[in-house]
Amino acid sequence: MVGPAPPPPQAAAPEPEQTSAPATPIDASTDSRLLVEVGWEACNQVGGIYTVLRTKSQITAHRYGNRYCLVGPYTEAAADTEFEPLPLTGTFGRAAELLIERGIHAHFGRWLVSGKPQVILIDFAKHFDKLNHYKYFLWKDHGIETGDDAEVGNVVLFGYLVAELFEVLHDLVTAPAGSARPHVPELDGIAPPIIGQFHEWMGAAAIPEIRRRGLKVTTIFTTHATLLGRYLASDDHNFYNFLPQIDPGGSAHARGIHARYAVEHSAAASATVFTTVSEITGYEAQHFLGRAPDALLPNGLNIQRFTALHEFQNLHAVSKQKIHDFVVGHFFPSYSFDLDRTLYVVTSGRYEYTNKGLDLFIEALARINWRLKSTRQRATIVAFIITRAPNRGMNVDVLKSQVLFGELKTTVRSISEQMRQKLLESVAMGRQPMIDDLLDEYAQVRLKRMTHAWRRRHLPAIVTHDMTYDAHDAVLGKLRSCNLVNLPDDPVKVVFHPEFLSSTSPLIGLDYDEFVRGCHLGVFPSYYEPWGYTPMECAALGVPAITSDLAGFGGYVRRTIPEHDQKGMFVLERRYKSFDESAEQLAGLMQQVLLAERRERIDLRNRVEALSVRFDWNELAQHYWAAHALAVARWTGAV
Repeated sequence: MVGPAPPPPQAAAPEPEQTSAPATPIDASTDSRLLVEVGWEACNQVGGIYTVLRTKSQITAHRYGNRYCLVGPYTEAAADTEFEPLPLTGTFGRAAELLIERGIHAHFGRWLVSGKPQVILIDFAKHFDKLNHYKYFLWKDHGIETGDDAEVGNVVLFGYLVAELFEVLHDLVTAPAGSARPHVPELDGIAPPIIGQFHEWMGAAAIPEIRRRGLKVTTIFTTHATLLGRYLASDDHNFYNFLPQIDPGGSAHARGIHARYAVEHSAAASATVFTTVSEITGYEAQHFLGRAPDALLPNGLNIQRFTALHEFQNLHAVSKQKIHDFVVGHFFPSYSFDLDRTLYVVTSGRYEYTNKGLDLFIEALARINWRLKSTRQRATIVAFIITRAPNRGMNVDVLKSQVLFGELKTTVRSISEQMRQKLLESVAMGRQPMIDDLLDEYAQVRLKRMTHAWRRRHLPAIVTHDMTYDAHDAVLGKLRSCNLVNLPDDPVKVVFHPEFLSSTSPLIGLDYDEFVRGCHLGVFPSYYEPWGYTPMECAALGVPAITSDLAGFGGYVRRTIPEHDQKGMFVLERRYKSFDESAEQLAGLMQQVLLAERRERIDLRNRVEALSVRFDWNELAQHYWAAHALAVARWTGAV
């Protein structure tokens, strides 16, 4: 059973292919309002919403100043590296102090990210003695039964403590002049309502309670993905075709997530303004949550532009050389190929085999491999699959090859210094140098020993780590069934790296953004993707990318960027295509980019880097400002 509060009348949700304009700016000033942004991932990295909050906070703090504060759960590990405590002063410091007086464990400070926004972190784990009390009132007041789901318990506990924070802020903002409360100068000129922006179901449990208490708070609920959508899409390739026939409550019960679904549904119903990040998510929301979005709030990034085109081209070359080093260490002990004709393609993201399109990506690689073998083209494509999957650590042979290659480079560097001096002496003496003049017997023996040590008879591994469930891993199973096992005569090679990248890793030794910058193409053919940051990140790094029309970002590109494919941003058709048709199209798009002439690839990188400014928060934050204005206008009765 879900909360009884009905949403305001809504228009029908658009089909994913239709255009849906962002919220129209309303004549409702937010200059005198407090903005409180609540998210489970504020100062707490779990998934993609962390990126949204972290990157958007800079421009939001610039707009609202000390009237802006984020709220999230306190975790000691995250706080140690991302949180800077501040004195309990100012509006939000005073609010945290009042929470503490109520016995609530709250921490006030700054989030150590760009913009250094204010943040209140609530240590809900210290209040488990109140959980049954809150669960009772959630059922009594909102009709939501939570059961024994531990995650729902955390969300409910956090939500009621957040409601306490809004009650404290309400009292501060509405306190009459001359009241007993200490004067907070920052509140001079601040008028109700307070704007509360809530992200995803885990951060939104406070919304129905805020409404029940009648606080002078106008709420915005942004869902970045519906719970049912994420569960159902991974089960069926025809998810979108039968979506209108799905019984949300029954499906949630069948998958054991009804309590979570009830919290999400109640938040959507109770919010003053309901928003999603994309049309495709809005389409789901109308059917699953019973409310169409009032506005779309697309996600952005802080795009760092370079003053000269050659600068990011040089960065591409530097990162590509580091990838070359890994490739040489990984493949060349078994066999070699021409690095000057080698192209790098990457896919990455959460390890959701079907939802992220990993099955389609591998199928397209197999088709490209067959095509290139048939036409005898000399290009080599190395495809990287970067994700976090269950593993027991780095494979010993893979690590050994990289270590030996590192030693080989060191040895060659040392010997080359000696050779340079001997070469100079020979030429200065007017003598044509021979190999024995440049390399003494000891140096030749060292090189022979090292060459023998790192040569191997077996094929290069298709995975860099020992997988926990090797025989049952979906990616490995698909690679093996497609016979993509790094055979010497295969033009397409594959490296599955089941861990996040790090510059400190002894394998690839690059952070993710550096690695992507060294690639030639990013491929993200998602079947279920409410937004999708990865192709945006590629554009910001000057790397062409393929997204899909079932990704929120793909729909945004199709609606807003004319001739996007000419600018290095390709949108694969999946909505109305079979798996086979999409695989064929994806193979064609990948070949189109990877097998282009070098000059054409450079030109495409220039164009996609120029396009990336369209995805900057300076452009996309306007959607948030409009949603804030709409929320204030609705609360005040202006609309």
